[in-house]
Amino acid sequence: MKGAIPHVDSATDSCELYDMSMESDLSRRRFLQSSYGMGTIALASLMQEQGLMANPTIAGGGNQAFNNSPKPPHGFGQAKAMISMFMQGGPSHIDLFDPKPELTRLDGKDFPGEVKYDDAAGASREVMGSPWKFSKHGQSGMDFSELVPHMGSIADEMTMIRSMHTGVNNHGQSIYALHNGTALAGRPTLGSWLTYGLGSENKNLPAYVALTDPRGLPVVGVDNFSNGWLPSTYQGTVIRPTEPRILNLDPPMSLKGEAQDRYLSFVDRLNRKHATERPGENDLEARIQSFELAARMQTEAKDALDLSQESEATKKMYGIGEKETDDFGTRCLIARRLVERGVRFVSIFTGNQTWDHHTSIMTSLPTAARYVDKPAAALVLDLKQRGLLDSTVVHWGGEMGRLPVIQNRAGAKKGVRKTVGRDHNTYGFSMWMAGGGFKKGHTHGATDEFGHKAVENVVNHYDYHATLLHLFGLEANELTYKRNGTDQKLVENPDARVVKELLA
Repeated sequence: MKGAIPHVDSATDSCELYDMSMESDLSRRRFLQSSYGMGTIALASLMQEQGLMANPTIAGGGNQAFNNSPKPPHGFGQAKAMISMFMQGGPSHIDLFDPKPELTRLDGKDFPGEVKYDDAAGASREVMGSPWKFSKHGQSGMDFSELVPHMGSIADEMTMIRSMHTGVNNHGQSIYALHNGTALAGRPTLGSWLTYGLGSENKNLPAYVALTDPRGLPVVGVDNFSNGWLPSTYQGTVIRPTEPRILNLDPPMSLKGEAQDRYLSFVDRLNRKHATERPGENDLEARIQSFELAARMQTEAKDALDLSQESEATKKMYGIGEKETDDFGTRCLIARRLVERGVRFVSIFTGNQTWDHHTSIMTSLPTAARYVDKPAAALVLDLKQRGLLDSTVVHWGGEMGRLPVIQNRAGAKKGVRKTVGRDHNTYGFSMWMAGGGFKKGHTHGATDEFGHKAVENVVNHYDYHATLLHLFGLEANELTYKRNGTDQKLVENPDARVVKELLA
């Protein structure tokens, strides 16, 4: 039959012929699900670049195209990219970054004030001073626990925020607050907003990347890098924690030569017809863009993920090859390689509840700290030596801290701390920032004498977002998306402010 092409049914592995004249009757979904469909459509982007594919649909009646092409900011912004190391579960700030001598003095006694528990059933009023020693680091004299000596070594590169506050005292709600600006699910994350507002500097890699932990996704799963109701082209692209980090980068051998040419021609005609009949469909446009990106990634993504190009000294600095730090160090190094190639936003996650130490904090907190301490410091130093730190925001922190009292004594005798932990605390906790316009060697804000509540220069989650947008040259009230006739924003709280005290 002239003009016929083979189609393999993925359910039966049978081969049948379609006449090109029957194109209008072909199920697009069936084609996408075929064993050839995904790779074929990805390769079709080569035709797009030569002007052979359908032009991108203009959304919203022809006045706005949703894509990741570079876009100018509202004003000057020093930051061009961001790497967020998200420590899901709630690192204990009073055992890592915020020493409290009063807790040491009151250790074992009843807490002298009000405590806002999350888990009242496992709660106690017994004060627990930090069992780990603190010391000052750098010319700034910033305090760090003995659990994070490598972070202490970069004290003069960072701003330590000791007064973070979300006030929504459970994991999911506080994660949403720090990622999407509210305690509610279903909204776009910070990375989605930044790529929506600024696009990407590299069309051959995703603008927004999520580097997930091999132990699993954090609480709320894919919501940690969701586009919400923004067009789906702004969602985070997952790079797997194990090899192959991106599946199906190589087209099957069967698509080479004449077979590939015929499939490309067929997909071109399908794409033209389908897009023309559905103007303004953002999901369709995002799907087409994702296939085009997939083709371009076949060469550049391989290069970005190829750590064999790095020196042994660099790998050693990140802790690659060491049992405790190999995984997180590898992902930190990948994040640096992505940012230096123009990726806008990279999230590096720890696994589900890695830092949620309700019990056995004496052993579990040191383990969690060793996993990230050396690689996190290496990332900052590596960006600096490559001239990238001034334009790259680096974030380290979780969705909460921990309370100053013991939780889950579980029948152990007083004074025995092997089984105990600390409950959630979103009313005052610590995170640190480096690069991208943040001050160096600066400690901002304070919690009360027990480390329970932020009392000085409080930074709410919406202040944090307004400050980040400012550093990227974006105005919080101008970065909007029209939804159901209303301008939606990352920063909805009218009291939000740019925390200028954090800025260099």
